[in-house]
Amino acid sequence: MDFPSSSAGIRRTFTLVLVVVGLILLALGGYLNPLTRATLNPILAAQTWISTRYMALRDFLTVPRDIASLRARNAELEDQVSLLQAQVIDLEQQMREAQVASALLGWARTRPQNQYVAADVVGRDPSPYLHYIFINQGSDNGIRRGMPVVTENGLVGRVDAINAVGARIQIITDPSSAVNVRLETAETEAILMGSLTGEISLEMIPQEVELQKGDIVLTSGLGGNFPQNLVVGQVVNVQQPQGSLFQEADIQPSVDFNSLKVVLVITNFKPIDVTPLLPTSVP
Repeated sequence: MDFPSSSAGIRRTFTLVLVVVGLILLALGGYLNPLTRATLNPILAAQTWISTRYMALRDFLTVPRDIASLRARNAELEDQVSLLQAQVIDLEQQMREAQVASALLGWARTRPQNQYVAADVVGRDPSPYLHYIFINQGSDNGIRRGMPVVTENGLVGRVDAINAVGARIQIITDPSSAVNVRLETAETEAILMGSLTGEISLEMIPQEVELQKGDIVLTSGLGGNFPQNLVVGQVVNVQQPQGSLFQEADIQPSVDFNSLKVVLVITNFKPIDVTPLLPTSVP
């Protein structure tokens, strides 16, 4: 008969159910926490140890590759930054050139009686005793010797020598430069002279003329070398030597000759050579 074995199985099942229910009740009551901690802590410690060793090994194997990737990316970004910086510099240069061209065009429009040829300054005389610049327009563009050269700020000088594609400009600071000028407020004429140091000054001013700092100096048109009323500069210092018939004045040029980039040549002005008309001394 199978009844005894069936009874034994039922008892075992019932006993197992009671044990499980008891363990659940003990667990819910917190009585098994010490046992749980004692059992799980070693397992968790082992798992943590294995995990940290795995992460360290993975970092060891992958960090060199990551560093190489970061270096490559850094080099790529540096190249992009250099390219952007070059583009910014180029745009700034174009903007400055556009501003200069706009200023020259605006100045030329206010003097429609003149005809102009714009030219880039392509060089300077290396001698410290000569004050010349070179432009990229020559006889092929209608440039002739003696033509005045200006910017929107005032007088630069005049064409001294030319070839087919370029010209040399003697600026007003050259030691051999002499420009007939007048003082706007005093209404008197004088001669503007250059110097070896690049400074310009007024000479042959009668002592009775009242000069003041800030007086504007303009071309007078006398001598036939320059048109009238081109701005040259302004008085910054007056010298009145005792016993002399004339006084002198230091002039601040209206043009910054060190930063010249573009100039205008007045092509419809024809200088007049008055040298043959000057009286000669009688022996």
